[in-house]
Amino acid sequence: MHRVLITDPIAQKGIEILEREPDIEVTNEPDITYERLLEIVGDYDCIITRSRTPVTKELLERAKKLKVIGRAGVGVDNIDLDEATRRGILVVNTPGANTIGATELTMMHMLTILRNGHEAHRSVTQHKWERKRFMGTELYGKTLGIIGLGNIGSQVAIRAKAFGMKVLAYDPYIPREKAEKLGVKLVDDLHEMLKEIDILTIHAPLTHETRNMISEREFEIMKEGVYIVNCARGGIVNEEALIKYLEKGKIRGVALDVYSKEPPPPEFVDRISKFQNVSLSPHIGANTYESQENVAVIVAQQVIKALKGQTVEYVVNAPFPDLSVLTLIKPHLDLAEKMGRFIVQWAEEGIREVHVEVRGDISDHFHPISAAVLKGILEEVVDFPVNIINATYVARDRGIKVEELSSEETPDFKHYIKVAVKGNGVERVVAGTVLEGQIPRIVQIDRYRVDVEPEGILLVLENKDVPGVIGKIGSVLGSANVNIAGFRLGREKKGGIALGILNLDDPVPEEALEELRRIPEVLFVKQVTL
Repeated sequence: MHRVLITDPIAQKGIEILEREPDIEVTNEPDITYERLLEIVGDYDCIITRSRTPVTKELLERAKKLKVIGRAGVGVDNIDLDEATRRGILVVNTPGANTIGATELTMMHMLTILRNGHEAHRSVTQHKWERKRFMGTELYGKTLGIIGLGNIGSQVAIRAKAFGMKVLAYDPYIPREKAEKLGVKLVDDLHEMLKEIDILTIHAPLTHETRNMISEREFEIMKEGVYIVNCARGGIVNEEALIKYLEKGKIRGVALDVYSKEPPPPEFVDRISKFQNVSLSPHIGANTYESQENVAVIVAQQVIKALKGQTVEYVVNAPFPDLSVLTLIKPHLDLAEKMGRFIVQWAEEGIREVHVEVRGDISDHFHPISAAVLKGILEEVVDFPVNIINATYVARDRGIKVEELSSEETPDFKHYIKVAVKGNGVERVVAGTVLEGQIPRIVQIDRYRVDVEPEGILLVLENKDVPGVIGKIGSVLGSANVNIAGFRLGREKKGGIALGILNLDDPVPEEALEELRRIPEVLFVKQVTL
């Protein structure tokens, strides 16, 4: 039974989706205090939050069972992503669920400050008739600059084009082809764009790159009479600089739905609202009935998939962007994990370097395959959960150097994974492939070519390649009541050193292992559990 705690309000439809799952128990406490959350979070496998709940390092340290954090919305600046990733906790969100709501709010604010809609309304409610005072500016023919051409930015661009605007966009993570399809000019230099625009609208997340992205330097290079709209995240626009350039008269109008601190301090509201053409709203970009329901439904669906180990579409902290490939390459991921588990036991000493090669028609997926190898290695050496999300992070924290190599060329197989590790100067190697799309095989151990099913208990022996050795090994195992399920042999040359790998039905007792080591022809014995 998975226990899910909802810590912020979400639409009832999302709660109902969760409650219909027989293996999920839902606790809905949308007004829970942070102090109370600290007390009970350790009992839950998943929490679903919005922006109200701070998911801090302190909270995550107490969340011993937590596997998934569902963010009902797009922004995750209230979540300590580094700590969640380090602990292998999947963070999912709902991009696109509130796209239309946020887009339409942006257009509303834009029209409001260009046509003085809010001031005109206030004037009429005061029984005034000031037609000459409210001379406005048209969107038609103006140049709009968009920072962030993702879901919301793209929809704003489409509507701006419909108004007859010229649209420029700055987004270093968007392919030029996408902008061209939207009829938008994608610019490489933010400052060059800021020199040309009449209106700036922001649709980017708050990150270390975007914090204070628009500050004094940026306002200084803008045109006189520019309009600023921010319905994305507070902190992207420096609020002190914004007020300074409002006072200078360089900024003609400002619309804000978000603030660096929410709710904004009364002093800030008083300072900015004294200017005539300022439109403020209390972070309501997603506040439509349609958006709220979409957000709740999508976060519920994402959480259910994550808890069941299924492919999740919207993962914030995945080490690779497209998690859907995990389903396609699952046999290779399983093999890679077992190879990692094998080699860490085979190496017998602390691993300081890991080199992963992924070749053939799976070479494009080398990041998740490498993460699966690291997961297999680290599960044997740490005392906390490791998964494909945090494996790379944990390896780095432990000072393990990781190198990855991918190539479409492969020696003998359609696809091929090779792992080499080093400890105190000694290198160990294991390589494997998946036959017919679903049959995993280890095909190399150190310098030996082999054909081994990586399953269950393996007994690995180096021995002199002379007659009678196999019989002696079988005799010892038989006396210990251990059944041999399979036997494979690899050797460099006849009469040299051979590597024997036995698939066993049961573990070998320590006394029997010692007896095997006393056989004169046996040079090395290692029992490996996969």
